[in-house]
Amino acid sequence: MKRLFWVGVGVAVGVTATRKVNEMTQKATPAGIGTSLGEGLRELGAGLGAFGAEVRAGMNERAEELYAMVEDTTEIPVRPEPPTSARHARAPRRGASHAR
Repeated sequence: MKRLFWVGVGVAVGVTATRKVNEMTQKATPAGIGTSLGEGLRELGAGLGAFGAEVRAGMNERAEELYAMVEDTTEIPVRPEPPTSARHARAPRRGASHAR
């Protein structure tokens, strides 16, 4: 019975070690390195995007606080007008000549 137990433990360790070695060798190939790098860059981009969104939200919140404080103090409306649709018009491309 003891021998059967140790054979089972040996098989489990061997299978686990083989899988780990195969995983490590796949990561060491150029395709594996590219995949790892791509995943890391995607995570970095997502983190930077979330950070930027938090910064923008904080800026907007602080701007509202400052507008409210100035309006309460001076009783003059200072909030900017909402953007018009002209702001979202397409800008000319770089290098495009104006005279055609």
